[in-house]
Amino acid sequence: MNLGKVIGTVVSSTVYDGLQGVRLLVVQPLNTALQPMGDRLVAADAVQAGVGEVIYFVNSREASMGLDESFVPVDACIVGHVDAVGARRTDQESA
Repeated sequence: MNLGKVIGTVVSSTVYDGLQGVRLLVVQPLNTALQPMGDRLVAADAVQAGVGEVIYFVNSREASMGLDESFVPVDACIVGHVDAVGARRTDQESA
């Protein structure tokens, strides 16, 4: 799973049969510090995310299984909303 922030929407005049009614959103991948990382991408929205929200998404084969219609041609799918990001310090980091 990957962190990302929804930064826009995609409008399409032609849609694959299994993707009717599925919103496509532009996502900026983020690192664990919530800083932009890598190139933007388009993801299918399985959780009704909105612009400005921090989300998590999956890629590849898992993305095609994140929607009601399985195995549709998508490379990324938003599968959850992020409420908070935290990490534990290890003994080495606290020294």
